Amino acid sequence: MRPIPVAFHIGPLVLHTYGFGLGITFWFAYWYLSRRFQHYGLSTRWLEKSFIWIIVMAVVGARTVHCIANISYYLAHPILVFAVWQGGLSSYGGIAGGLIVALYALHKYNPEISFRTAADVTAPVLLAAWAMGRLLGPQLMFAGGGHPTTAWYGMKYAGEVGYRIPVPIFQSIETIITFSIVLGLSRLYPQWKMPALSLAVTAYGIWSIGRFFDEYLWLAVPRVWDAVEVFALISLAGSIVLMLVLLSRRGKDTPVLAPPPQPLAAADAHG
Repeated sequence: MRPIPVAFHIGPLVLHTYGFGLGITFWFAYWYLSRRFQHYGLSTRWLEKSFIWIIVMAVVGARTVHCIANISYYLAHPILVFAVWQGGLSSYGGIAGGLIVALYALHKYNPEISFRTAADVTAPVLLAAWAMGRLLGPQLMFAGGGHPTTAWYGMKYAGEVGYRIPVPIFQSIETIITFSIVLGLSRLYPQWKMPALSLAVTAYGIWSIGRFFDEYLWLAVPRVWDAVEVFALISLAGSIVLMLVLLSRRGKDTPVLAPPPQPLAAADAHG
């Protein structure tokens, strides 16, 4: 089986499959996030005003953290800092970069929406978009995949010798499972009187567990002190501590926003 093409040509124009896939993912994230905010009766003005800048800063943040984590390589090949079509975007850096702009826009255009409520509404969207992005981004990039393998599920990737573990596919599957769990909890947490932000913290904690094992088992040298593994463990620990604080406020603080009684699809069908 031949590798998936990482680029195609329209006349003299070269289009990188990796970037095209991420573009589709960004569009999906915008559509789904707008839909969820409208479904909960929340304004999307902040999103409409800032989404392009959120994308820009997410890419800048993702690339910056990746380059810092691999600083010796990029000091030797500085021009490759800008070669984002070959991959190399840190998920944690992307979250940080996009979050800065999102927080500013939310405060400026919709100050009536608390960050905690916005985070809970947004959490399933980020998981769904990340699952899609794994398939339409790293799965389609140059030198994708994980460690070499002789297993039946191995795939060929452009720029790699032999078969590789299809890590982006595995990541997408595990994130879809996490998304399903979080979506279910979004209906249970209001009943349990869980404080606002609990859903987002839960989603981030579970996702960080996956990121640790993705990197430890399939991508990096198997040692816990590599950059992604360390940050995943720190993120998980932070999520646990924050969740304990939130649990101490259970029933005393603003609860997770309850969804409307009708399903999301039905609500959209009626306008």
